[in-house]
Amino acid sequence: MNYGESNPELESFREQWKAEVRAKRAVPGPSRQQQQQQQQQQPQQAAPAGPSASHAATASRQQPRGKPPKPTKKAPTQDQDDDYVQSQSFDEPAASGPVAASLDRRQPEAAEPGEPVSALEHYEKAVEKEAAGKLGDSLRLYRKAFRMDDNVDRKYKNKHFPKPPPKPAQATSVNDVRKSASSAPGPQQPQSVKDLIAGFSVLSIAPAPPEVEGMPPPPCPLAALPEEILVQILRDVAILDVGDFVRLSLVCKRLAYLVATEDRIWRRICLGSEFGFGGMHYYWQRRITWEPLTAEDLIREAAEAEAEASADSETQLSPPPAAPPLTLSERARRHAEESMANTLAFYHSLYSCSWQRMFRLRPRIRFNGCYISTVNYIRAGQASSYQVTWNSPVHIVTFYRYLRFFRDGTVISLLTTAEPADVVHHMTREAVALHAGGANPHLPSAVARSALKGRWRLAREADNPGASLSEIEGGVMIETEGVSNYIYRLDLVLGSAGKGARNNKLSWKGFYSYNRLTEDWAEFTMQNTKPFFFSRVKSYGVKGE
Repeated sequence: MNYGESNPELESFREQWKAEVRAKRAVPGPSRQQQQQQQQQQPQQAAPAGPSASHAATASRQQPRGKPPKPTKKAPTQDQDDDYVQSQSFDEPAASGPVAASLDRRQPEAAEPGEPVSALEHYEKAVEKEAAGKLGDSLRLYRKAFRMDDNVDRKYKNKHFPKPPPKPAQATSVNDVRKSASSAPGPQQPQSVKDLIAGFSVLSIAPAPPEVEGMPPPPCPLAALPEEILVQILRDVAILDVGDFVRLSLVCKRLAYLVATEDRIWRRICLGSEFGFGGMHYYWQRRITWEPLTAEDLIREAAEAEAEASADSETQLSPPPAAPPLTLSERARRHAEESMANTLAFYHSLYSCSWQRMFRLRPRIRFNGCYISTVNYIRAGQASSYQVTWNSPVHIVTFYRYLRFFRDGTVISLLTTAEPADVVHHMTREAVALHAGGANPHLPSAVARSALKGRWRLAREADNPGASLSEIEGGVMIETEGVSNYIYRLDLVLGSAGKGARNNKLSWKGFYSYNRLTEDWAEFTMQNTKPFFFSRVKSYGVKGE
């Protein structure tokens, strides 16, 4: 073979390869210096734990306390519920400490199962990681599953979502079809749920049939009770647990009718403080550090109310007289009367005079669980200087925000990378006090040492003057501790995600910091924020106390 002669095929391959190299070099990409600047800026945007000189916050003019700047106008974005981790239910926490360690030594077979082996097991594990918000681990498992079997997604779908078997076709002649069509009655209109429930009104509670034919039936005390006493019993059940009261509708048709139509019980649920709006707060009830309000706080509140009233009456000839500060008992009484008046106004105007509809649809805080926000974002990695790569490496970062509300107007806020199963059972006042200042880092509840104390209240008409009733409802304001002399302010909106659940979502409106020394506000960027979704935690109890 003559090596001096050129091979036409080899020359053609070389020209194609050179053309591809030129095309890739022509694509503008970030330089090494730009990549380093992005890597230095990204962590600051990803962890808005506190304001600093390098944090992406926009300073605003000095404004009075309690009036953060209006959020910057941005293009409205539609949140897709499927893009985030949906609500979960957490059982009692597992045992920990020496007892759990001894149990682990005695029962080695109770350890966690081994790593997945088949392609389907890798795919199932990847789905679990994705549901928990671990996109990095799920992506790795997905790739491995598809390398082992490129049809693993179909196998997973056939296993967990099998199609129902097709109905057997009935071989009928044309004459039979004509006869059945002529003899069949006219089309029946589907009965509405309201009419169906109304048909249960004439029914009574039927006792269970006898276990042996010919023997007397077992006793049924509820069937012999007068309706007045039965309604009182159902009312007491609803006060203890409204979920048990609703589940009584599955017992028989008579109880289903009472649960759906007994407006006296639903009125007690709505106006009560156990589950209803008697436990909602529209004014601050505590200080940010959870201490009771003092006389200075009441004077400051009265001054702010006077400033708002004077601002609303600028066109009047004479300003309204200044109201003296109230005592704590008088303040609580007036706020309770105002809350009752607003509830009755909403009952007539927004909820069609239905207490059941109000309890289901009106925004309210839930105390028997935790609101969790799962945030995933991609950060550019450091390219290797010893290896030529066309694509730069990336990091998938995952962190969580937690909010737990208490009935007395306090709240716990936590930003961490720990998973919900390791956090929600330690979102308690005791754990926050135990780990104050970073103490006791060796305990399982040490994740609470980063928790922040705070307070919450719902929005009222004075926060948005001139707005309609529907626009006022649903706003949630939270103030928490901050770094050094700062206070953090979270403005959220209550909403619903999913078909059946209600009040299980908190969307962001704004995130601010307040400097108590300079008395100015600053707004955090909303780049890495996702809505909060409610998850039931059984260790909190039925009422979340």
